[in-house]
Formats: sequence, structure tokens, C-alpha cells
Amino acid sequence: MKILPPTMRQRKRYLAFELISKEKISRDELIRELFSSMGSLLGDAGSSECSMRLLTFEDSKGIIQCAHKRTEQTRASIATITTIGGRQVLINIFGTSGTVATATEKYLEGVKVFNLEEQSHINW
Repeated sequence: MKILPPTMRQRKRYLAFELISKEKISRDELIRELFSSMGSLLGDAGSSECSMRLLTFEDSKGIIQCAHKRTEQTRASIATITTIGGRQVLINIFGTSGTVATATEKYLEGVKVFNLEEQSHINW
């Protein structure tokens, strides 16, 4: 598999967030709700242009990857989430960054972000 040169790759942004809830929310429930809210707000075509991925989520904090030009649409769809599995939640976005490392350093101290070397099976 050939890797695209940096000039041809899609630029990405990383949103650091915190999920506030009285009860514990699983990663699968969060992913389901993220894609549901994005689909209902932006439709199928709009949500595919956002290229959203949940990179990490542990201890109610995480990082979401999205397309550079679709950061505002991604933030808007995240803002519409008020319940997950019938439980009230609030998602607080700490900030946006151009790299995972900067997002972790600036906004998520103490949260382990996956190591690319450990995740060698992921195709970028």
C-alpha cells in the first residue's frame, strides 16, 4: 500500500473533550451517539465529509479527529448531544489542535493516547 505524500493528504484537526455524566458512558455508546447526531444534523454526505473518528476515550476525556475544513460542523454536531442511552450528558470541548500530541499536552494531561507503534494494524 502506497502512502500519499503530505501535500496530497487531507489535513486534520483534533478536538479534546470531556464528557460529563452522572453515570459511566461506554466508548461504544459514545461512538453510536456521535455518528447519530452527525447524521441527523449534516446528513450522510455532510457527515462523510467531516471524516470524524473517536481516537481515544478514557476517564470521561478523549480526542476526536475531524477534517480541517469541517471543524465547525463537527463541533456543532457534538454540541447537539444531550443524552446518551437515556442518560443526560454534557460534552465540553476544551479546544482544537493540529496534532494529537499538542491536544494531549494542552488539554488532556494524564490521559493516555494510543501509541502508533502499538496500533500498527490501523491503516491511515
